Amino acid sequence: MSQQSAVPKPSLQGVRIKARKGQVKAQAKHEPAVFRDQLYKHLETVSENDFEGFSAKLVQAGGTLEYLKYADTLFEILLVGGLIQPGGSYLDDGAPMSPFSIFNARNPPDIEELKKYVDVFNKLNRRFKYLQKPFEEQSLPTLLQYIGRWSSEQRDKLAMTIGLLLSQGLVTAACLQSLTKDHLIKNDQSINILALVFRAYLTDQSIDHLAATLKRGNIKDLLLFFPSNKRDAKVLDAFFREKNLPTVADWYTKKQYAIAKDAIMKELKEVVERSDDSESIISAIQSKLEEQQLPESELIQSIWQGLMASVDWSARPDQIEGLALREVGKFAPVLVAFCKGPKTEVALINIVQVYCYDDTRVMKAFPQILKVLYNKDCVSDQAIIYWYQKGSKPQGRQHFLKATEGLVKFLQEQEESEEDEDEE
Repeated sequence: MSQQSAVPKPSLQGVRIKARKGQVKAQAKHEPAVFRDQLYKHLETVSENDFEGFSAKLVQAGGTLEYLKYADTLFEILLVGGLIQPGGSYLDDGAPMSPFSIFNARNPPDIEELKKYVDVFNKLNRRFKYLQKPFEEQSLPTLLQYIGRWSSEQRDKLAMTIGLLLSQGLVTAACLQSLTKDHLIKNDQSINILALVFRAYLTDQSIDHLAATLKRGNIKDLLLFFPSNKRDAKVLDAFFREKNLPTVADWYTKKQYAIAKDAIMKELKEVVERSDDSESIISAIQSKLEEQQLPESELIQSIWQGLMASVDWSARPDQIEGLALREVGKFAPVLVAFCKGPKTEVALINIVQVYCYDDTRVMKAFPQILKVLYNKDCVSDQAIIYWYQKGSKPQGRQHFLKATEGLVKFLQEQEESEEDEDEE
């Protein structure tokens, strides 16, 4: 036993075990400055403003340089012209600024020129699709949080470029979340940058397109880009109008109206389920209006829709019209409380018209519903006549005008007889 244990065990000598590629790359030294210098050698051969040349060289360089490993470095160079240290300052190692960078665009920034820079990014990311994710999830958010480090012209160029990237679908609006950081919102930096982003975006796309982009990027409320002491809808409205972006102000207002209308409709349904007392319903609506005011026409629409949504329409088809008339008569005191002028009355008639057009079960009952609203003082004869003559909606217009012809004729004759009595 002792002799066997004394024999040395066999071992591999002179054999070199090859490491896997992934392990070698993981252990390789990270040298962004070396990468930068190598990239410069490619870009320096292109003449100024030769955007096709820069695109070709970047694609060519991608064949030898490790774009994926140095994605953040690559986009720092192409966006702001050099390597950025933690904190946002440039790496001071004596290297010149990049031959290609959006900061090289002329002053003041020109949207048409910046589109040419954006086209270079588009071609680069289309060729190397793996760059898309680090571009929008790491590079842009990081640079945005340091945006206060640069001059006003540089900030404008970066903001406008991001607006163009967003409008062309090259990145998502999620990168804008970086602008909600406290150190950026406190001095109005965030909201001013956002205004520039929106202005550039709207040169190519509509406000509805912008709204959809913000929604996909999970940008829920623009007030989060304002300082905490300025987070008010009126302040936001005034700001965007001052920046000559009225479409943004109007869109935000409509969005807030939609949220308020949904809240009222939901509240009405819950209140009616508990109690159909008119005073309770009116009180619930007024409490909601204290949170968010609505124009009268928007308010009366949400009230009508909320009340109708609370009705159980599971009756037999031949009983639906009678049910509709009873429910309208029951809820008439609620409608009267918020129909405070001719415009609102005409708006209510149009709301009922569209409702009856959309729900064919009560389409034939429209003249009777209109008569109930008139008898309950929800709408006046002048409002009905105005609606009939020139205020109706296009949905089913000819059908509804013909159906109400008798009622309108009666109201006109009644009005004429009252005028004759006054003259006598």
